[in-house]
Amino acid sequence: MRELSLRTRALSGLALAATSALVLAGCASGSSDNASGATYAAADCAADSTSDNTFKVGTLLPTTGNLAFLGPPEIAGVGLAVADINAAGGVNGTDACVYNTDSGDSSDMSVSTASAEDLIQQKVSFVLGAASSSVSLNVVDAITEAGIVQISPANTAAALSGYSPFYFRVAPPDTVQGNALGQLITGDGNSSVAFLVFNDSYGTGLRDSTEAAIVEAGGEVVYGGQGKGQEFPPSQTTFSSEVTAALSANPDALVVIAFDETKAIIPELVAQGWDMANTYFVDGNTSSFEADFEAGTLEGAQGTIPGAAPSDELKALLTKYWSDVQGEELTDFIYAAESYDATMLAALAATKGGDNTPATIQANLAAVSGANGGEKCTTFAACVDLIKAGKEIQYQGPSSIGPFNELNDPSSAFVGIYQFNNKNVPIWATAVEGKS
Repeated sequence: MRELSLRTRALSGLALAATSALVLAGCASGSSDNASGATYAAADCAADSTSDNTFKVGTLLPTTGNLAFLGPPEIAGVGLAVADINAAGGVNGTDACVYNTDSGDSSDMSVSTASAEDLIQQKVSFVLGAASSSVSLNVVDAITEAGIVQISPANTAAALSGYSPFYFRVAPPDTVQGNALGQLITGDGNSSVAFLVFNDSYGTGLRDSTEAAIVEAGGEVVYGGQGKGQEFPPSQTTFSSEVTAALSANPDALVVIAFDETKAIIPELVAQGWDMANTYFVDGNTSSFEADFEAGTLEGAQGTIPGAAPSDELKALLTKYWSDVQGEELTDFIYAAESYDATMLAALAATKGGDNTPATIQANLAAVSGANGGEKCTTFAACVDLIKAGKEIQYQGPSSIGPFNELNDPSSAFVGIYQFNNKNVPIWATAVEGKS
């Protein structure tokens, strides 16, 4: 075990001791090539477009299913990146475009299977997605066999580390988030912990990493732990028996690892008298419940989300993009920065290699992330100027990830810690940086 350097920000008393190096740190704000306030427009791909004649972004993101709440911020992140790329002159002499598909969720894999096949037939430059690790595991083989790069903004399952030379992600693996969450829980003085977790590769993987950190810190998992067989299936709608069993174990704290099922779990916890301030959530459900529950229901509860906190500037740009293109308000920003950076990295890899094909992007993606060192740059235009000058670069975007490592994971990444206010909205409190 390594010693940890701590710099406390907004949460006092957070003690971290980890198998990976974790430090409290500030987050990069990010910037944009198109911050003038001009009206944004959709950049839909032409019917005859392929990676041979344009930089064609294919998205595999959730617009239906229990992860649909993640769709708007991720799609907005891609759209804003494409707008910034085109405002800076496009990629290799052509404008970038977007071809969107629905990933669905793990309860119906036929949706992602069909969408992946569509993206392959469309001859996209790269695939941005999926949000769900289980969905990516369903389609990654087909995308790899087609020789197309896949970059996920949100996958965290450890099983995807080094899975394919064509698979990359800009979210850290579960080991980083689980380590941070486990230490947050025990650092708050909790010694016995219960899990309500769905039986999904993301859910069980994150549970296992969190449990390991809890046990290492001297805590105990009293319900829902690894090997206990107490997970529930995805898309379950009633949780009376699970909540009763978990609370009967008399935990100090309870962790909910689920997606949309959380909206049914919370009322059951409240009905059975659980103190919601002793509840911990994760990236799949650390989102606004303002419209779902009575004010104050989740006040004091905490959650973790991989990634740096989006700056106010980035939020304003994402909100304007979504309003201009979709005519709706953007209320969540989860994985928006990661989606933005994944698109930027792919475009810079294409620029470095001189064409927009998947093979070229794959060959240059690690390099533009800074794997070879290089001069730091924060906007597409600035990075392109350095590439054209023959220099190696390290793109540093709003997600604040480190260069890709040999497993195509970010070598470092932030995990944000959030606390719910009296409106049931998670508010960023601090961030933990984890290094592989």
